[in-house]
Amino acid sequence: MQGTYVRLREATEADLPRMAEIRATPEVYARWGGDPDDLTDDDVHVLVIEYDGRVVGAIQWSEEEDPDYRHAGIDIYLDPAVHGRGLGTDAVRALATHLIERGHHRLVIDPAADNEPAIRCYAKVGFRPVGVMRRYERGPDGTWHDGLLMDLLAEELT
Repeated sequence: MQGTYVRLREATEADLPRMAEIRATPEVYARWGGDPDDLTDDDVHVLVIEYDGRVVGAIQWSEEEDPDYRHAGIDIYLDPAVHGRGLGTDAVRALATHLIERGHHRLVIDPAADNEPAIRCYAKVGFRPVGVMRRYERGPDGTWHDGLLMDLLAEELT
């Protein structure tokens, strides 16, 4: 998949060291922890984000295929060295476009409720806050953190 600035491609075992390096940065570790990405989970599709020919992050998606609840979910992390350049927005928009083309009418994303840069990024693509999920996820520090559920309907993609 191609965005305006980034290219998304399937992650391979060869990408894992770079992905682990990004996950080990303090900013990413605080949100994601340091565990490596599982490329063997059939329910989660992991893509690397390339910018100028270099892996700068990862974006993953999963889908609910029950026709009565069909939707897809997205998660993303980027190397802090490239934050603030619009690459996250570009990657989310490219993947959202792909998922809508796959037939999803609704997408969800769930940043930490205090992750204002991520929330602004997703809002630029058209995601809207739905509600706060209290004590939603345990952080690497062992404490529970609130999550913000955001969704995007296909016709809201910007």
